[in-house]
Amino acid sequence: MTGCKKESSDVVGVEEEVQSKSNSQNGSNGFGNYTGLDPQTVSELQQAKIATAKYNDFDQAIADGYVDINVIVPEMGYHFLKMDNLNATFEYDKPEILVYNKEENGRMKLVALEYAVPISLSPNAPSGFTGDNDHWSVYQGVLWTLHAWVWEYNPEGVFNATNPLVDVH
Repeated sequence: MTGCKKESSDVVGVEEEVQSKSNSQNGSNGFGNYTGLDPQTVSELQQAKIATAKYNDFDQAIADGYVDINVIVPEMGYHFLKMDNLNATFEYDKPEILVYNKEENGRMKLVALEYAVPISLSPNAPSGFTGDNDHWSVYQGVLWTLHAWVWEYNPEGVFNATNPLVDVH
């Protein structure tokens, strides 16, 4: 029983740490100057950030099944896909793709989450996050994709595909 309680308090600790860092770095809701977001959308983004906090440790992402798909995009970064998450269901706490940028020292830094749904499984764009701010794009005619810049502030918007502040190394 004490193990369960400890795990629960650890999760609360991670949630508080993520929210505290977000609040101090990026404004009161943890998402900088992202305005016009439905409060439920903000909550979902915060939950996505909490669920993926462990992937700030790049080795943990690899251990959990995210693999390099050799997609490196300027103003985005390096893309790592978890095939087990690739399906017709949008789950904000289980992104199909993690987007990293390589820092000058070679460390991989988590910058964004990317959601992907095969068009063959969903001919229409998924509903995604609450509200009207997320706009899905078609990638190479096979995937619906959506970026969420929850780890690196994006002056173009939390759901913008590219981020001018990301200088890919």
